[in-house]
Amino acid sequence: MPRQARDKSKTGIYHVMLRGINKQKIFHDDGDRIKFIHILKRNKRESQIKVYGWCLMENHIHLLLGEGKEDISISMKRIGVGFVWYYNGKYKRTGHLFQDRYRSEKIETDEYLLTVIRYIHQNPVKAGLVKDSKDWPWSSCGVYYGECDDQVDFADREMILGMFSEDESIAVSRFKEYNEQVNEDACLDEEHKRMTDEEAKHEIMKIVVGRGLDTVQELPKKEKKEIIRAVKRIKGVSQRQAARILGVSDNLLFKA
Repeated sequence: MPRQARDKSKTGIYHVMLRGINKQKIFHDDGDRIKFIHILKRNKRESQIKVYGWCLMENHIHLLLGEGKEDISISMKRIGVGFVWYYNGKYKRTGHLFQDRYRSEKIETDEYLLTVIRYIHQNPVKAGLVKDSKDWPWSSCGVYYGECDDQVDFADREMILGMFSEDESIAVSRFKEYNEQVNEDACLDEEHKRMTDEEAKHEIMKIVVGRGLDTVQELPKKEKKEIIRAVKRIKGVSQRQAARILGVSDNLLFKA
């Protein structure tokens, strides 16, 4: 069966994940991570991609990228092939390193863009590797906090920080507060199986019992917020999916 073409993002921004085949390690030491960053930097120059965020874990990679002068799939192929060539040479091996094609999701709202960058930065915290996001040296978190001067020119942080304030110091402070919020974000997370809309509706009806789904948006503000917060805690239901089913805006659901 031929592979389905990926949905194109209207904004050209994508959350991308590369995972080691059979969840095996793709980084064995700091040298491997340094090499991947070098390859990413090189492709940023050549393909003119925007690099809004990254996090290099042990067996997978999260990237938040803006499409450059070529399709994102071509840029990702360049990055993947470049690292596999390095990795196979260093460890005297052959064959695939990454699990199938890279996974991706399109980013088309400011709200979800912020959710994804926070999710990427909190990956090491949720994995129990560090206590605070800024303590993981292999993500863009330190750059956003203004603590990695050597990477400032590499990370395209202006757009996201600009959502918090035009004043950089205020923007950084507000971004830190947002970035460190406790949450249950599960963007592109294979460990959390996504429900179908029918499955999600069934679970949501347990919360809005006695009401129709189409009446939620007409409820008093406090009651509506309580229902939305309860829905957001359902494992396997994405925020965009919940907003669609409840008939409310993504922004309302995000802020609840």
